[in-house]
Amino acid sequence: MRRSLVATTLLALALAAPTAAGLPKAGALVPGRSLGGIHLGDSPEAVHSTLGTFYGTCRGCPRRTWYFTYRPFDKHGLAVEFTGGRVSSVYTLWRPAGWHSRHKLGFGSSVLAVHKLTGASRTVTCNAYEALVRDSAHARTAYYVFGGRLWGFGLFRRGASPCR
Repeated sequence: MRRSLVATTLLALALAAPTAAGLPKAGALVPGRSLGGIHLGDSPEAVHSTLGTFYGTCRGCPRRTWYFTYRPFDKHGLAVEFTGGRVSSVYTLWRPAGWHSRHKLGFGSSVLAVHKLTGASRTVTCNAYEALVRDSAHARTAYYVFGGRLWGFGLFRRGASPCR
């Protein structure tokens, strides 16, 4: 009976694990801490545990970068960069629907709302967009703005460029 219970438990865990991991439908940014459940310093194994193994790999990027999307060749999702075998950056790709910050700040919000709700006061100009950034002790949180509206989120090591 005990063996049967252990076998059933192991089978249930094995079946549940693949469904637990995956790109969240409504991912959240916790400024200075995490994006979509990924933290700076996470190992590749921790990323697999959180997001699964359905991702593409960037071939021309300066750092190992994984792209997690909802469907093959979809441009909406999350990018995870690694430096020294650990997550060094994580940022949204395009505007994945339903993603928000803990302030309930969603894509399409005005620049004024981003400043007011997040305290992001420094603007970094990238090629065709801007990043409003706020640094904490160990991280840089970026709020990407395109056309005067919030377009995406990013989390980087403190002082790193948010331009990608």
